Amino acid sequence: MDKNYQTYFRYILTFGMASVALSCSNTRFLKEGQMLYTGAEVKIENDTLPKKEKKELQSALEANLTPKPNSSFLGLRPKLYFYNIAKEPKKEKGFNYWLKYKIGEKPVLLGDVDREFNKDIIVNYSENKGYFNAQATYDTISKNKKAKVIYTVKPGARYLISEVKFQKDSSLVNQEMRNTSDRTLLKKGNPFDLDVIKSERERIDNRLKERGFYYFHPDNIIVQADSTVSKNHKVELSVKLKDNTPEVSTEQFSIDKVIVFPNYNLQDVKKGKYNVPMDADSLEKYKHNDIYVIDPEHKFKPKIFDRALYFKTGDLYNRTNHNLTLNRLISLGVFKFVKNEFIVSDSLQHRFDAYYLLTPRQLQSLRLETLGRTNSANYAGSEVNLNWTHRNFFRGAEQFKASVYGAFDFQIGGPENAKNIFRTGANAQLSIPRIVAPFRFNSSSAFVPRTNISLGYEFQNRTEYYSLNTFTGSFGYVWKENARKEHDLKILDITYVSPANVTPLYEEKAAKSDAIKRVVERQLIFGPIYSYTYTNTMLPKANTFYYKGTLDLAGNLTGLLTGANVKKDKEKSIFGVPFSQFAKIENDFRFYHKFNEKTSLATRAIAGIAYPYGNSEHIPFSRQFFSGGSNSVRAFRARTLGPGSFDPRTIQEGYYFDQSGDIKLELNAEYRANLYKFLNVAVFADAGNVWLVNEDTDRPGAKFSKDFLSEIAVGAGVGLRLDFSILILRLDLAMPLRVPYYEKGDRWAFDRINFGDSSWRKDNLILNIAIGYPF
Repeated sequence: MDKNYQTYFRYILTFGMASVALSCSNTRFLKEGQMLYTGAEVKIENDTLPKKEKKELQSALEANLTPKPNSSFLGLRPKLYFYNIAKEPKKEKGFNYWLKYKIGEKPVLLGDVDREFNKDIIVNYSENKGYFNAQATYDTISKNKKAKVIYTVKPGARYLISEVKFQKDSSLVNQEMRNTSDRTLLKKGNPFDLDVIKSERERIDNRLKERGFYYFHPDNIIVQADSTVSKNHKVELSVKLKDNTPEVSTEQFSIDKVIVFPNYNLQDVKKGKYNVPMDADSLEKYKHNDIYVIDPEHKFKPKIFDRALYFKTGDLYNRTNHNLTLNRLISLGVFKFVKNEFIVSDSLQHRFDAYYLLTPRQLQSLRLETLGRTNSANYAGSEVNLNWTHRNFFRGAEQFKASVYGAFDFQIGGPENAKNIFRTGANAQLSIPRIVAPFRFNSSSAFVPRTNISLGYEFQNRTEYYSLNTFTGSFGYVWKENARKEHDLKILDITYVSPANVTPLYEEKAAKSDAIKRVVERQLIFGPIYSYTYTNTMLPKANTFYYKGTLDLAGNLTGLLTGANVKKDKEKSIFGVPFSQFAKIENDFRFYHKFNEKTSLATRAIAGIAYPYGNSEHIPFSRQFFSGGSNSVRAFRARTLGPGSFDPRTIQEGYYFDQSGDIKLELNAEYRANLYKFLNVAVFADAGNVWLVNEDTDRPGAKFSKDFLSEIAVGAGVGLRLDFSILILRLDLAMPLRVPYYEKGDRWAFDRINFGDSSWRKDNLILNIAIGYPF
């Protein structure tokens, strides 16, 4: 037998023996007469049910049975084993308590199972699904101190809906109920299902809420089932209003007055500052259009409520406008609490006043932030940020943010002639809660659209090499269709980079590399950027996903007007600065699968390309793709991977240069599990790289080619996540499994793994420390 096969056989045999031993060892902790409950099985006895329907009923019944047996993995029950071997702790803390009650799991015994109760659950559930003649029995099978329960169900034939009737009379509420019947969930020929009936009551309630019936409730509806009027297992349903329905639930309400308190404070209410409801005479001086804004200090411009409030005097109440108004008030970002009350003002005319009680957030804040960091170029540093925020800058809920910062990075090892880096800068952003444009933009979304304007400046000094002045500015819009879809359009995004104090030492290095030379070239990048985001990760579903697509177009119209698209003999300039011209697209897709409350699988795929043309032969460094680091392929240090099969170890000594590319492909997968409260673990694998569109003689192997699959880097590792609610501290330890700059055919690194070698560990075990999840 081959040596490798012998090794695998021993592993399998050892695992098998350990499984048997661990499985048997749990029963030895049982007391005399106790039986370990291993679960239940439901058998359906009905030859007329379709196979699919029978399987669905079986799965649903088994899911409703209690209790659940101890959790198992590959037939083993490790949590139960930890509970059994741990000593009973004297206090509710310490290692024994943690092992027994947090990691371990108390045994589920046959004595814990109420078989009669489960039988009743089976019968009741079956009847609720239309099996009106269901019968059930049970039997217990035991062996070697283990027991399981077999439930046998005879459901009989399933009853189908023969007819659905809505109550007919002259009352307004019944007329509105009948008007909803064309969208009823109760369909002729469908099986009787109590869950569908409940959903139908909620559907009718939602529809009536849209028609002014503010006080209506699903419990006001009764759906009567009559199986005697038809034969052949048919049932007739009658949708009716209950006889004891309160009169107010049957009345249709409209809006009288809309009153806003934008400075509402509970403490002021207790002092008698506010009088709710207010009399009409005291309201008149606060009237703005159809809205009364009680703001004696004039902190807010009344027109912001014109755009946020959907109710006007005389409008029929509807739930959609109710929710839209509350959501838009919240999304303004200036109110901490939003409370809504409807108070009847005219019971005969069925009218009520709508009160909006808004508690503002702190309008101004000043925050000082400091942080420390290290990077893979043997640098350590610190950064200080001073941020000022005003949430009502022009009294129209405009958010203004300004910050100044300073940072430095200095050498802590590595090449002796590496140089320190200093950065300082400032930026400002104004976010206006509406679309500022020469056209009209109407949005029925619950989210307020915004116009964003930003300006920034940064001075970077790399000692003994060069200095860079970077100016940035943008103007654009952000709006949401709904909670899942968001659009971000920057009409104009400008970046201007101007070098200064380029030293002869750096010029000497740049003469040997075009890539290094481009770092200190003057750059002018401008054009629109559009991104679209779709996500349903906020929903309580087992499978959710996230997608973000970004399109970056630079210098396209200008290139057309200046002739840069066709005349390539000379770069075109604006004010003496050549402008960049390229198209860039990036796609980020993430899929999340939730196994249970404590375990999940997260995956991500990134694909992007940036193509220079017209006035540019290369993509500006700041717009290129990078790979490696704590949020990318974690087995490689930040920005050191690629491009292609280029070997970064060949870079001239003493100069650290981020490796960038025009094309990016990346795949990530991460299995996540919760161990204890804030402590989470992960096992992950990453694969990816970046490439150039064009050849680069200074970086052989960097161009994208048909052999790109052989240049994909692969890494894997384990991680800890410390979830402290306000932040998640992440520690990932990764190692490379496939290195693209090794010789072709010898890039897999399994045979090089040597945990006992300190030099191997130093070069191959990469620790990433970060805040938040990588994706």
